Amino acid sequence: MLAQESKFDIVMRRTATILSVVILTFCLIAASTGILLSIYYEPASGRAYQSLKMITEQIQYGWLFRKAHHIAGNGVIVAALIQIVVMFLGRMFSKSWYTAWVSGIFLTLAVIGLSWTSMIIGWDQVGYWRFNIELGTIEAIPFIGQQLREILTGGSGVSTLTVQRLYTIHSYIVSTAAIILSVVHLISVLWVEKQFVAPQELVQGVGASVAES
Repeated sequence: MLAQESKFDIVMRRTATILSVVILTFCLIAASTGILLSIYYEPASGRAYQSLKMITEQIQYGWLFRKAHHIAGNGVIVAALIQIVVMFLGRMFSKSWYTAWVSGIFLTLAVIGLSWTSMIIGWDQVGYWRFNIELGTIEAIPFIGQQLREILTGGSGVSTLTVQRLYTIHSYIVSTAAIILSVVHLISVLWVEKQFVAPQELVQGVGASVAES
């Protein structure tokens, strides 16, 4: 199998390894800056926007932490999507890539979920009305739509309870899942990389010995 591996496959495999490191790095940046922002953030309908404004304008380096959190959050989504494309183009469909595929797909869903749950946390006009539109789509889901809406909003309308629930899901549940999945994904990709590199070094060593003899 090693002898049949093309340069394109090698490049794709190495790219997947680099992207897995980038994904974990973005996740750690987003998590660390999120913790710092949570010190001053107030998850309430009347205070969420004002607390974020205070962080940006009054807290030292608050604007930097908020910008880094935003960039890292968007960056991990882009990197995760690119990773799926790279794994597909690299024809990484063997059994050894199974864990990388499963963790990569669930990681992509988790980081998209982080973006979705953050839309109402800022309590601005764009996020508020976008969230209400999304709630209408959720409510249209057969059988469970109404129940899902009530779970997310905590009642019939968007209120402080809604902000608190989305903030909890965003900060504690989905973010924890994203970090765990990014670690699992990196370990699985590094394990596959090791399976290719070790035999390659062995073959090169045998070839060098034959040449010397």
